[in-house]
Amino acid sequence: MVVSCEQVWREISNYLEEDMEPGLRTSMEEHIRRCKRCTTVLDGTRNVVQLYGDERMFEVPLGFSQRLQRRLEENMPRSRRSFLGWMVATAAAVLVAGSFELGRSSVFSHSELRSEHAQPGTGVPPDMMVVVATDGKTFHAAGCPFIHDKAHLRTIAAQEALRQGYAPCVRCMRKYLNAG
Repeated sequence: MVVSCEQVWREISNYLEEDMEPGLRTSMEEHIRRCKRCTTVLDGTRNVVQLYGDERMFEVPLGFSQRLQRRLEENMPRSRRSFLGWMVATAAAVLVAGSFELGRSSVFSHSELRSEHAQPGTGVPPDMMVVVATDGKTFHAAGCPFIHDKAHLRTIAAQEALRQGYAPCVRCMRKYLNAG
């Protein structure tokens, strides 16, 4: 059985949930292996499902969904634009609504550590000045040789670094890490 891109897109949810007849699934798998566009749609749909199911949702920047939709429309052939436009708009609406719900939730009022492997610091003097990299996940004592992104450093109080989700460097801040 040969399937078209439109058939793949209509059945993408059933494909991800493995809720379809084996013959159609095999045909879709063959099509997806050959078609970059459908591979991208499958990966994108997986990402949306994963993000929507992730309890650590994030707020997208203002105007993001409109810019994304416009960019996708510019790159898609005319006949497929309306389907993907609705799909992107729906995904963006879900992300935005989820972000607002997450923001209002009292369960997530405390800041999460930026690194899932980080240990929270205890006993770090709150007014101690520490060094953080803008895109980093840890804070360091001044002069720590393990600071990676030296081009984008800033100095802030340890209390603020912890509030923003940074974790102490396991090397230079060892004495402040939880034992265990």
